[in-house]
Amino acid sequence: MELNKKNLGTIIGREKDEYPVKVLQFGEGNFLRGFVDWMIHRTNQKGLFNGSVRVVQPLENGLITMLNDQNGLYTLIRRGLFKGEVINDNEIITSIERGINPYTEYDDFIQSADLPELRFVVSNTTEAGIVYRGGESIDDKPQISYPGKLTAFLYRRFKTFNKSIDKGLIIIPCELIDRNGDNLKKIVYRLANEWILDKEFIQWLDNSCAFFNTLVDRIVTGYPRNEVEDLTKELGYKDNLLDSSEVFNLWVIEGDKKYSAELPLAETDGCNVIWTEDMTPYRTRKVRILNGIHTMMCLPAYLYGVETVGECLENKTVRRFIDKAVETEIIPSINFDKKELTEFAKDVMERFANPFIKHELLSISLNSVSKYKARVLPTVLEYIELNKKAPELLSFSLASLMHFYKEHGKDSSEVLEYFNRAYKDFNGTKESGEIFTKNIMSNLDFWGQDLALIKLFYKKVTHYFNEIESKGIKSVMESL
Repeated sequence: MELNKKNLGTIIGREKDEYPVKVLQFGEGNFLRGFVDWMIHRTNQKGLFNGSVRVVQPLENGLITMLNDQNGLYTLIRRGLFKGEVINDNEIITSIERGINPYTEYDDFIQSADLPELRFVVSNTTEAGIVYRGGESIDDKPQISYPGKLTAFLYRRFKTFNKSIDKGLIIIPCELIDRNGDNLKKIVYRLANEWILDKEFIQWLDNSCAFFNTLVDRIVTGYPRNEVEDLTKELGYKDNLLDSSEVFNLWVIEGDKKYSAELPLAETDGCNVIWTEDMTPYRTRKVRILNGIHTMMCLPAYLYGVETVGECLENKTVRRFIDKAVETEIIPSINFDKKELTEFAKDVMERFANPFIKHELLSISLNSVSKYKARVLPTVLEYIELNKKAPELLSFSLASLMHFYKEHGKDSSEVLEYFNRAYKDFNGTKESGEIFTKNIMSNLDFWGQDLALIKLFYKKVTHYFNEIESKGIKSVMESL
């Protein structure tokens, strides 16, 4: 049996709910379906939102035809640990009304701006989606870039409703770039000016629309290709758009909380939506703890002989290394409520232990230099400022990175070539180790500053690099 509107009653015992379109969504991929659309479905189930999602395919090729074949229906499988309990459930998501491919159905796309109850725009067009593309025009059908399509869409709405101030839209991007709403807004305004659109349109954008920055957090693993046959038997129907995710999710929206009444996802259990005036602390928390742990543990753990994130938590030495770094170096260096940080770190550890996700350390190791700079170095610098000494474990982590790049580094050719040149002068002596670490830590392109000038840090990293080279990673890590 195929999953579609016709068969839904047989599968779940009720028909698909029909709601007015309140959300336009750019992106039909796994993430938004396993994150935003799931939340809206759950909130509709509680009778709090009563709105549906119309999905726009941002690229010429995508999943819209398949989505429409299933009448917007698909199954989300959530698997993982939550408060120590194994969760493995599935739910048919009914929040999507239908999808549009603007490359073949441009009129349907642009006329969606005329929907009277439309209120929100969400998107996930990848990090490369929120970019300015020169040469586009209001007359293109469609514009190639997401900001171009959005500008044309907003202009159509402005014209259709005759500048009505109450017909503006709230734009909530989910792309994984810093200040995603601010960046999208700048490009939309730039295009409006370049296209010489009505001056009143800019005023309408200012007075009627809002662009919010967001932070999204959920691992959506997508179509479980290797399990489809067994899952189809278990579910009792065929779903070509099966989606899978972890249990944890978080959506931080930096915007006026008054809009949360219109999009009441925060009132639905499990959605974990936070409206805030400043998302900076939440972003810092995620980058320093979730991403920071990934980066600081990944390379030493791999060199120790561990291959996946889950195995890191099962290995006693690696687990002690992680716990000690979090408790004594990472959390104390973040200016945020310590209880919240500790709870977040516990959630992170539970997510890392998810038995349904095998996250290879080698895949995490890609571009470790830039990751260390963004995710770990700020913690190191704040730790030194607070304690007037260098952090032991995070310094050891950088030394491990240097050792890792001797044979296993996965990075840009420029980074790898620099490490190779530096290693040519290293002969295993302490003196050459000092020169090697100084060469790496002084690279402004790597770190944005000369880390060798931070004497406490330079001496500690050099010490651990020489220890790793002479005694081996296992001996040093166990001593820590």
